[in-house]
Amino acid sequence: MHKKIGILGGGQLGRMLSVAASRLGLQTHIFEPQANCPAGDVSHFVTTAEYSNTRALEQFAKSVDVVTYEFENIPTEALDIIEEFVPIRPDRQALKISQDRLLEKVWLNDLGLDTARYSVDMDKAYDIIGAPSILKTRRFGYDGKGQYKINHKQDFELAMQEVGDTPVILEGLINFKQEISIIGARNNNDEIKCYEPGENLHTNGILHTTTVPASLEERERRDAILIAHKILDRLKYVGVIGIELFVTDNGLVVNEIAPRVHNSGHWTQNGCAVDQFEQHIRAVCDWSLADCKRKNNIIMQNLIGDDIEKVEELSKMSNVAIHIYGKTEVKPGRKMGHFNKIVDVEV
Repeated sequence: MHKKIGILGGGQLGRMLSVAASRLGLQTHIFEPQANCPAGDVSHFVTTAEYSNTRALEQFAKSVDVVTYEFENIPTEALDIIEEFVPIRPDRQALKISQDRLLEKVWLNDLGLDTARYSVDMDKAYDIIGAPSILKTRRFGYDGKGQYKINHKQDFELAMQEVGDTPVILEGLINFKQEISIIGARNNNDEIKCYEPGENLHTNGILHTTTVPASLEERERRDAILIAHKILDRLKYVGVIGIELFVTDNGLVVNEIAPRVHNSGHWTQNGCAVDQFEQHIRAVCDWSLADCKRKNNIIMQNLIGDDIEKVEELSKMSNVAIHIYGKTEVKPGRKMGHFNKIVDVEV
């Protein structure tokens, strides 16, 4: 079993992965370009260097047994260097697919899964997809960034002017009843475990709450688990994955996949015996996967920007667990922490 884990990225997800690893007696080494990163507070080792620093990457890779990551948009050149010395989990295929919205949709459709209608031919895209729709950058978009709501032809033309030469994709808007996500895990022994789906609400493109259990029909709950199994199996995936889904009258539609621990899985920290972060560490280190059964009903809520000022009030509530990320600067739209509220009744 691996003893020292390298983590690319030093944000809140890297921080919570490090905490989970330390509970299992394992060490973590963070690689992060920004100084004083949140994960640095709780990790054994930190390398502060750019992803273009070949020497730093080589030293980092030589110091660990396995490398994982907290975000998708890692430069390919950096991964090439690391992979010469140590395995990367999840592997490069999962990263490649998730880094480009077009590749992701083509891959999902080839797997027999439904996605939004889309076009990347910007000369014809509006005529093909129409409105309402969403123009998205193919790469680097998250938490609503790089996305433009299209209600009219003029919206499309203005958005195209703003994105310039950036590769984009126009997606038809889904008429959904709910937004849900499912967190799944797979290890090298073909073992797969899935947490139950959570129901998500977004504000300004950023996740606001995840509620578990979700108000789903049993068929919808079962279909979400089957979709996760299909994706994990086809990728021969190792680690935790987050899969965002739309619930429609005609079934489930895949919005996107994230090859990492996921914001909508934070409820597992206080809803399950083993959370998504420990499950990911178990998977990449060749441990057996833990049971994913929910122990509590949970409402997870993000603390965005000035919401961090609510911590004192939240700390007085007996059914609330607070998770603060240790970020030094408060900014509008920035995730500063989250809390899990344990509720006694089905919600």
